Amino acid sequence: MLTPSEMAEAGDTTLRLMMAAADAFAELGYHATTTRDIASRAGLSPAGVYVHFSSKEALLFEVSRLGHQTARDLLHRLAESAASPSEALRALIGGFARWHAEHYQLGRIVQFEFRNLSQEHRAEVRGLRREIDTVVAEVLAEGVRRGDFVVDDIRGTALALMSMAVDVARWYTPDTRRTPDAIEATYADLALRLVGAAR
Repeated sequence: MLTPSEMAEAGDTTLRLMMAAADAFAELGYHATTTRDIASRAGLSPAGVYVHFSSKEALLFEVSRLGHQTARDLLHRLAESAASPSEALRALIGGFARWHAEHYQLGRIVQFEFRNLSQEHRAEVRGLRREIDTVVAEVLAEGVRRGDFVVDDIRGTALALMSMAVDVARWYTPDTRRTPDAIEATYADLALRLVGAAR
């Protein structure tokens, strides 16, 4: 979830708390998780949580914020390294779908616990989501400009594509017949079909 530089910046205890919170939220759900649960998983006293975070919601926000920032930066790198809009779209949507399979528990927290954030924190996460959608929208716009894609509503199509990839975290479990490799390939193909591109 975190890049090496973010891990270094966060510090060992802060990082342990964030990972413990993510683990507890995934297992118990946000509302059923207590700061005592998080502290225990991080090897701290309950009071130790409040040295680093003001509340359970603040922990959820940091996990969500850094998760979204990591996704945004990953998608930027994938788009910039692609040789064509079609290659970029395959990498973005296939890769994003695969990530949500390989990290389905974390994906569920980042994507589906959004309603438990404060209004201010929701606004910040919404901003990051818009930045993520913009990466895809820019690839679509370039594909339309080159004549590779047929897309009437670029923003709406970007949202549909990203929603499709994010939804993998909702239904995926390790015992499903579909592997992350197969999911990546299927979703990459679906993305190209949706924009009318030759595979």
